[in-house]
Amino acid sequence: MTETSNEPVPEVEEADLDTMTATKETLEDYTLRFAPRSYRKWSTRVVGISALGGIAYLADFAIGANIGIAYGTTNALWGILIFAVVIMATGFPVAYYSARYNIDLDLVTRGSGFGYYGSVVTNVIFATFTFIFFALEGSIMAQGLQLGLGIPVWLGYAASTLIIFPLVIYGMKVLSTLQVWTTPLWLILMVAPFVYLVVSHPDSVSTFFAYQGEDGNGATNIGSILLAAGVCLSLIAQIAEQNDYLRFMPPKTEANKRSWWTWLFLAGPGWVIFGAIKQIVGLFLAVYLIANVANGAGIANQPVHQFLEIYKNFLPNWLALTLAVCLVVISQIKINVTNAYSGSLAWTNSFTRVTKHYPGRLVFLGFNLLIALILMEANMFDFLNTILGFYANCGMAWVVVVASDIVFNKYLLKLSPKVPEFRRGMLYNFNPVGFGSMLIAAGVSILAFFGLLGSALTPYSPLVAIVLGLVLPPIIAVATKGKYYLRRTDDGIDLPMFDELGNPSGEHLLCHVCHHEYERPDMLKSAVHDGFICSLCLSTDKTGEHVLPAQT
Repeated sequence: MTETSNEPVPEVEEADLDTMTATKETLEDYTLRFAPRSYRKWSTRVVGISALGGIAYLADFAIGANIGIAYGTTNALWGILIFAVVIMATGFPVAYYSARYNIDLDLVTRGSGFGYYGSVVTNVIFATFTFIFFALEGSIMAQGLQLGLGIPVWLGYAASTLIIFPLVIYGMKVLSTLQVWTTPLWLILMVAPFVYLVVSHPDSVSTFFAYQGEDGNGATNIGSILLAAGVCLSLIAQIAEQNDYLRFMPPKTEANKRSWWTWLFLAGPGWVIFGAIKQIVGLFLAVYLIANVANGAGIANQPVHQFLEIYKNFLPNWLALTLAVCLVVISQIKINVTNAYSGSLAWTNSFTRVTKHYPGRLVFLGFNLLIALILMEANMFDFLNTILGFYANCGMAWVVVVASDIVFNKYLLKLSPKVPEFRRGMLYNFNPVGFGSMLIAAGVSILAFFGLLGSALTPYSPLVAIVLGLVLPPIIAVATKGKYYLRRTDDGIDLPMFDELGNPSGEHLLCHVCHHEYERPDMLKSAVHDGFICSLCLSTDKTGEHVLPAQT
């Protein structure tokens, strides 16, 4: 897994062992730190396709089916549209910052109003997202294994979890290859049955638009639309998974700028275009099953049955079953390697910052998978709408606050530093602008979700999270005059941070602690010697002796 220097590493004191372990284990995927130019050798196309491979999940089909069955086609479609617009608007600024400055969303969050420790809570929110959706995809795979191979569901849960672990050990190098090579087959298996259904059963289109939901009361109303949108908006944290890939984008130059912007858009906020299409298709297939298949209502929200029943219309039963199971397995692997990878990064990042101890990313890979397995065994699939509707309030509060800080505080009000800062000592531990805004937005919207602010406001909880997350950051930034963003403006290094094209510098400096060379954006001057220290060694500095003092 690791990628180490050819130079011998001198003996270190026992206190430095955590730092040395962290350094060696994170050189492969640059956990907790800036992704250096020397590692980012992939083209914009490979990075973009790898990122889009992470949205191969079948959960969208289940989500689309569930909200359509609950609220009717028209309300579901309007809800999906709201979801797409919100994701596009909030996803673009955060995706741009990850791709341009080569840092993941946690590092962007630190410098966008949350502070060095303030973003820990958002890391927990993101980690929760990864194991919820890992469990959802694992449940779908277990359904496929039971249907195709007769494997008991409980054993399918375990199999869908264990198969992921070895694939995630080696980080981006293996994940990029896996995503690129499996995407064409996945597209064929997913698109073919839908195209066949529309062409061979044109009446299914009118049936789809006329569907009023399971209780027949699916008339258009704003409450149902917002409830449907709330379920879909639980996917807002997907942009953080996209950013875990986008941080490996190559430097933007005159030669590649068109490709750079294209893949940034498609693999960043553009993921929602594909997600929305899948939700609509999932609802379309569900309505067809309800109208045309015996016991269709009982299986309409299960993606494996959706595709199996359509395949059976034009293929022998054995081949239809084989292809349906293959689609489920490929989809589950493509998304859950990303869920497991991103979740392990999020847990590792939070734990290391809080404890100054690095136990290894694989520990948290196992931890994330264990939580997901417990959720699967608890049959979370049956409570999908409630789980996702609740989670959406937290996810929206986080991402909307970060996007608001970038757009309003960095670019319009210029109270937040335009260049994202993430290094310890350069930031205050907590910044009320982002941290406070997120807690208020999430807290009030959760109260609304559970009806504690009145039943009339319950459907509007997603809107509460969005509005508060949008307006509070500039209000608090103005009130505090932006003084809690930067603890220091000088990191003690006289070399420029960026090259002539505005890309992070590729200049290398030697870390005095771990004796590895890192690029300029990852380095700071040490407070106790004339040398430099990398951001990760600074994170694991238990005494804090290397941390530069605050500037007065």
